This record gives sequence, C-alpha cells and structure tokens, in this order.
Amino acid sequence: MAVAAPGQLNLDEFPSWGSRGVDCFEKLEQIGEGTYGQVYMAKETETNEIVALKKIRMDNEREGFPITAIREIKILKKLHHQNVIQLKEIVTSPGPDRDEQGKPIDGNKYKGSIYMVFEYMDHDLTGLADRPGMRFTVPQIKCYMKQLLTGLHYCHVNQVLHRDIKGSNLLIDNEGNLKLADFGLARSFSSDHNGNLTNRVITLWYRPPELLLGSTRYGPAVDMWSVGCIFAELLNGKPILPGKNEPEQLTKIFELCGTPDELIWPGVTKMPWYNNFKPPRVLKRKVKDAFKHFDRHALDLLERMLTLDPSQRIPAKEALDAEYFWTDPLPCDPKSLPSYEASHEFQTKKKRQQQRQAEEAAKRQKINHPPPHSRLPPIQHPGQSHQIRPGHAPPVAGGSSHYAKPRGPGGPNRYPQGGNQGAGYNNPNRGGQGSGYGSAPYPQQGRGPPPFPAAGAPRGGAGSGYGVGGPNYPPGGPPYGTSGPGRGGPNYPQGGSRNQQQYGSWQ
Repeated sequence: MAVAAPGQLNLDEFPSWGSRGVDCFEKLEQIGEGTYGQVYMAKETETNEIVALKKIRMDNEREGFPITAIREIKILKKLHHQNVIQLKEIVTSPGPDRDEQGKPIDGNKYKGSIYMVFEYMDHDLTGLADRPGMRFTVPQIKCYMKQLLTGLHYCHVNQVLHRDIKGSNLLIDNEGNLKLADFGLARSFSSDHNGNLTNRVITLWYRPPELLLGSTRYGPAVDMWSVGCIFAELLNGKPILPGKNEPEQLTKIFELCGTPDELIWPGVTKMPWYNNFKPPRVLKRKVKDAFKHFDRHALDLLERMLTLDPSQRIPAKEALDAEYFWTDPLPCDPKSLPSYEASHEFQTKKKRQQQRQAEEAAKRQKINHPPPHSRLPPIQHPGQSHQIRPGHAPPVAGGSSHYAKPRGPGGPNRYPQGGNQGAGYNNPNRGGQGSGYGSAPYPQQGRGPPPFPAAGAPRGGAGSGYGVGGPNYPPGGPPYGTSGPGRGGPNYPQGGSRNQQQYGSWQ
C-alpha cells in the first residue's frame, strides 16, 4: 500500500475514510450516550472484529461539520501509539426518510450521521477503581501510570495537548493495556507556548491552578497536573481535590499545595484572576503531610507533579525516569493483570439506578443493608511504608455485575456541575459529562467570559472530549522534556538508560 508523505493525504489507504456505510457494522449494545449521539459496541460484519462506534450527529449543525470533530479526527490521524486510542476509520449513515419524490420529509437535507470507528476497550480506569471490593496493587498502579506517562509523552513530543486527562478517559482492555482516549478537547500547540488558548478546559477536579487563575498561554504541564491528581487518587483510594466550583477548587489546591507568590511561582501575581482568589492568609504546603503514608519515592514524584509553578512541574519524560518506577516492587507486566467484567458508564449507570431502587424498596420493608461502597487504597507488600486497611478482600477476577452507589457531592450525582462527568466511553467528568470515546457535546471554543462574576456563574468547559488545556510556561522557563542523562544500573538491560527503554525511536 502506498503511504503518503507526512502532512499529505493518503488517498490509497483502504478502506478510504468515509467510503463505507455504518451498515458494514452490526450494533451489539449501546455503551454510551451524550448530546452529540451515542456510542455502541459493534461487530464488523465481514471480519467479526469488535469495535466502538461513536456517532457524531449533524442535525444540530447549521454550518456543516463540527470544527471540534474535525480537530479531533485530524489529531487522531496523526497519533499512532500503543498507549493512544486508535481511530480506525470514518463511516456514514443515510440521511432522513424521503417522500415519493425523493425529498427529505423534514426538509433538512444535511441530516444523517457520521460515525467514528474506534478499537474497542473493555474498561476505563475510573470504572475499575469504583468496583466494590476493588484494590489495585502497587505494581498494578505502577503499570498503569507508566503506560499513561508513555502515551502522554508521545502526545507532547508530537505537540498535542490532551487537556482532559481523567480516569474516565483512560481506557483499559482485558490484557492490561491502557490507552489515552477522548481527544475532543485536544489541541496542537507550538513550542514557544505563546498561543492564546482557552482556559475553560480540563475537568474541574483535575484542572491545574494556572487555568483556574485565568492563564491563556500554557503547554504540556497542564496535563501533568492532571496526571498527578490521578496518581494520588489511585494511591489514596479517592479523589484528592473534589471541588464543587472554581473558587472552591482553588481553595483546595492552596490548602494542599500552599499559597503561591512571586518567590515560588514568578509571574503568578500578574495572572488575570489572582487578586480575585488569593487566600486571605498565607498557607503552607502540606503535600508531604497529607500523604505521609505513601512510599517515599511515590511522594517525591507526586510533589514534582503537583508543583504550582508550571515551568517547574515535572514533564512526562522525566517522570518515566523517576525512582518510583525503578524500585521494588517494579511495575507488573500488563498481561499478568486479572480480567474483569466489562464496565462502561452507560451500563453501570443503569445498574446503579437499579441498585438505588432496590435499596429504597428494601428500606420501605425495613430491611437492613450494608453501608455504601467506597474505594480502597492499594494492596501493599510486606516491608512497604504504605498503610493498609485491615479486613478488606482482594480484587476478584471476573468481578461482580453489582456496582456501588456513586460517591461525591450531591449523592447519586457524584460529579460537580460544570466538569466532565463520566467514565470511559460516555461519562463526562470527574466533574462533567462524556466518555472515553467522546460522545458528550463539544464545548464552545474561545476564551469565555471572565471567571465567576457572581454566584451561579457557569463553570468550566462542558462535556468531555479528547483533551483541553495546557500549562503556562513563562518566558525563559525550561523547554518541555529536558532531563538529565539516563541512569544505568542493575534494573536496565545492557546498562542502557531508562529513557531509551521507554520511548524507542520516536523520542
């Protein structure tokens, strides 16, 4: 097959994108739903390959194909990596019903649907972590984090910001492979970080302080803040910064990471919204105290990920070379991880609703029930400094079809308004609505209004996508991805550097 040069259209690829109809696939089950359509598990009728179909509805578009969908497709066509979700092709469906003269019945000739065809993944990280009785081991957490950082480093090397890193956008298959998904909010960026980008991106609980303070010039460090929040969440057993709105989110960040000033974050006082939200008193950094039960290497890596100054925040390349990944217990082989029952947000939401109805019926009959499920910290090995909760069962391969009540603010509505809720394929947030395949609505682009002028002002970008937002690198800050030389040693075959093992030839 002839391959086009970089930057040129590949007209010889087969099947030609958009040339096939959706009837080439048999829809098996709906696994997600959002404003822009549905996500289905489907089977290719000729090869029997299982895929995920994400529908992009066109009936709300007055000016043609959504620009955000075009951006998503363009970025995914550019990225080819084992830790990035694969967009296989684009297929179309027929338009609306027509009358005897062949005219559309409703008069809208642009209706009809376009589907993005993705490789199918069994789970997302949030869905797995929320399973009753689920406890990740430390080698398992290291395995997932290493894959996340490897995929993210690849995106950053190719000048793509994800801008919506959260557990529901990290898809996992039953062979233990983790892939970055939902690039609906992703953007290409220039190396000088001088672009004027929107700060209304990234799910609230994972949004970095520079965006909350109004920065519109940022780079890959915004994604690394989100990674730090996920890392701490896996080790701690619950989200670490569950704010209900932007002011509360900043307050939680300052209470954990301290009050920023010109000494620790040069230029912070000149940020657009700094004076509106600076705390009335100086707060000390408490990351080490709050997570003192973490392993010291894990704590050191977390400190560098949750650095307030984005120019000093550790990049993905250096994070992969951190001692945490090169000390016992080492990351496990993905193929050694247990298999679990598939869990997609759309399905688990139904199960949770059924569970709530059963509990309400039981209460009416005065039947006692166990307390609601909460996440458990990881299983530890003897000699480790992590704390272990006694009396909890280890993970069960195959899992249960019973899903616990969602936690977080608002009871069953576990996600704060204004973020991206959801898990995996169609759950927008750890704060909003969407899925790993990005079926939620694409937010309006642009900088948006000034923050929070009054109570009840809208928060954050709506929906989930395949990325939004990036960190702010002040002039003169270190370029992304610079790191010291790799270190050889007994853990590295042939004495090679760690980085050489991580990235291969695309570094």
